[in-house]
Amino acid sequence: MARKIIWSVRAQEDRKAILSYWNKHNKSTTYSKKLNRLFKDSTNLLKEYPFIGRKTDIDNVHIKTVSHFLIFYEIKDHALEILTIWDGRRNPDDLL
Repeated sequence: MARKIIWSVRAQEDRKAILSYWNKHNKSTTYSKKLNRLFKDSTNLLKEYPFIGRKTDIDNVHIKTVSHFLIFYEIKDHALEILTIWDGRRNPDDLL
C-alpha cells in the first residue's frame, strides 16, 4: 500500500539549505536540480517500499541513503514523515 509523504518543517529547511548551498558553490543549478530529483525519486520509492531503509535505534525511524545524504524518516500507519536530510560527511554529533 502506497503511503502519503509528509515533509517536516526541518526536512523542508534542510533540503532548501542543501540545494541553496550547491547553487552558490557551483554557481549553477544543474547539480541542485539533479540532487532534488534524487530526493524526490527516493521518497517516491519509499511510498511503495517503506522498509527498504536501514533501521535506527529509534522505533519506526529508518534511514535511506541518497548519494552521500541520509534521509531520516518515520513510518506511520498511513504515511511516511521525512524528518531530516543529513549530509553523511558531517559530524554525527551535530545531528542532535
